[in-house]
Amino acid sequence: MTGAAGARFDPDRLDDQAHLTDADPSGMLRSVASSAAQVRAAHRAALEAGVGRLGEGGRPRAIVVAGMGPSGTAGEVLEAVCGNGAPLPIVTVRGYRLPGWVGAADLVIAISRSGRTEETLALAAEAVRRGCPILGVGGPGSPLGALVTRAGGPYVPVGGVPGQPKATLWALAVPLVVAAAAMGLAEADEELFETVATRLEDIAHRCRPSSDSFINPGKTLATELAGSIPMIWGTSPIARTAAYRLACQLGENAKYPAIWGEIPEVNHNQIAAFDGPLAGRDIFADPFADEPGEPAARLRLVLLRDLDEHPQVVKRRGASVRLAEDRGVPVSEILAEGVHPLERLASLVGLGDYASVYLSLGYGLDPTSVSAATELVARISQ
Repeated sequence: MTGAAGARFDPDRLDDQAHLTDADPSGMLRSVASSAAQVRAAHRAALEAGVGRLGEGGRPRAIVVAGMGPSGTAGEVLEAVCGNGAPLPIVTVRGYRLPGWVGAADLVIAISRSGRTEETLALAAEAVRRGCPILGVGGPGSPLGALVTRAGGPYVPVGGVPGQPKATLWALAVPLVVAAAAMGLAEADEELFETVATRLEDIAHRCRPSSDSFINPGKTLATELAGSIPMIWGTSPIARTAAYRLACQLGENAKYPAIWGEIPEVNHNQIAAFDGPLAGRDIFADPFADEPGEPAARLRLVLLRDLDEHPQVVKRRGASVRLAEDRGVPVSEILAEGVHPLERLASLVGLGDYASVYLSLGYGLDPTSVSAATELVARISQ
């Protein structure tokens, strides 16, 4: 499959150690491998910043997370970890304005890896004007840190994390889970964070660059995704969050589009694509329409499965797989590992992060390059 830059996926690149080094000059693979260290460092930083004292004044009416990109995903992580039993709503806002109902009874958590994201700064400033208690997570010595500190809220500095913001999800999300534990919304102690870090270390070992493709789950998933249009479905709130994260990482790292959703909702809309023009093998396709060996992209169903699924979701998942296979849509299934929701989420996100980087490197693309996003910022700032 040939893209705008003429990129073509070559699976042999994934076992070429020289290529993996040369094509990843900013070390995105190393950044992904830092996930376990991020968990440990973020847990310590959150405690040192006083996040553990947030529960002393009682629970807020609602929690509103303000953030863009991976920072916004941290809000999804918080909501998924707290689960359906949370006694208050957890809302993630991505934009410039807070909902009208947000007020002094609600906790606003403003997150920005750089501490300079314009949307997040606008939301944080609005929260302060409305008298909301506020917690900040972001770059040290940043405008966001100054704003939150002046408002009297705790601020967790995220420093010393290698790579770009898209590789620092755990540094951003762990302080939120610490806050949730302090307010009695989730069970999370030092032992849990060490368990999550150990899980991420295991994934890093299995997905390491020197591990051959036939035993490396990250490289295997990347190869399966190549040349397809992925439909990534989660089977629970945990898996839905991982599906969203994978779709975002495919877009940022591999410059690759993906569709995501959660069962049962996708069974009411996206599943209709199984009967569409991109499903299965097109027997009427013109063999001269594309370059030799590069057939048109077709659908692939990627199921991110959780250990905690609603009984009806279990039925729908099985039926969805059979429908896909009957129509020639290949299926990849990934099962979460671990017991605690945060550990299960980490197992899915960790593998997906590696797959997105390997997909980029298989196409010969630099996973850290975001030239279109940079150009957009330059254009709107003129």
